[in-house]
Amino acid sequence: MSMFDLLPLQAGQVELHDARRQRRWVVHLEPFEIAATPVTTAQFAQLTGAGETGSQTPMVDISWLDATRLCNAASMREGLTPAYAYEAGQVIWRTHASGYRLPTEAEWEYACRAGTVGPHYGSLPAIGWTADDKLESPAEAGLKQANAFRLHDTLGNVWEWCWDFLDPARYGDYRVFRGGGFADEAWSVRASTRRGGAPGMSHPDLGLRLARGAFDNALAAQGWSADADRERARTTGPLPSGWTPRRR
Repeated sequence: MSMFDLLPLQAGQVELHDARRQRRWVVHLEPFEIAATPVTTAQFAQLTGAGETGSQTPMVDISWLDATRLCNAASMREGLTPAYAYEAGQVIWRTHASGYRLPTEAEWEYACRAGTVGPHYGSLPAIGWTADDKLESPAEAGLKQANAFRLHDTLGNVWEWCWDFLDPARYGDYRVFRGGGFADEAWSVRASTRRGGAPGMSHPDLGLRLARGAFDNALAAQGWSADADRERARTTGPLPSGWTPRRR
């Protein structure tokens, strides 16, 4: 039995927004699975065989690179084909693999919104931990109200790594994280807010949520495209005022 509570989501669509390029587009998603909560310290301890038992607080201070390795470790523990391969310093998503992985940015926003179109899927104080709660570390996962897909903590508490690049033309290999953290002001914790960091970076309010789902196209899946990544890396332009990488 899996130690991770993954929920199946039906096929659907979500609108994404690229602020620098002033572009909006709709992504059509195939069915996939995503965890009800971020990975907790207890799940991490069980997966790694650490001496301590951990708790129900989200695991944080994990880099994007280590998050992909955790996904593979969880896959191998359960006899699934790992989703990630490592070649010449690059992480390759084997889209046909059955194992655990990071959600794409489109999957994450679709799962967070759960059919809603506003900045939050409910009253923010009821659904997410923010600076208004005056916490000094993450709260236990699952204490606030879930969205209509039964997912907890997609907004507030901890940011969550996604698979996608933030903006290759401006930020090179920075990867996206989404959702907002316990120390963020409430006005900035929104379903559409994008931040990112270097793949080796970690921070006390940044964790991950596991997903699963295999797809036939090796170069594109669930809103991500290798060709689009290459095209975006060649496209430069002025950065909108206030749209900068989050200082760490």
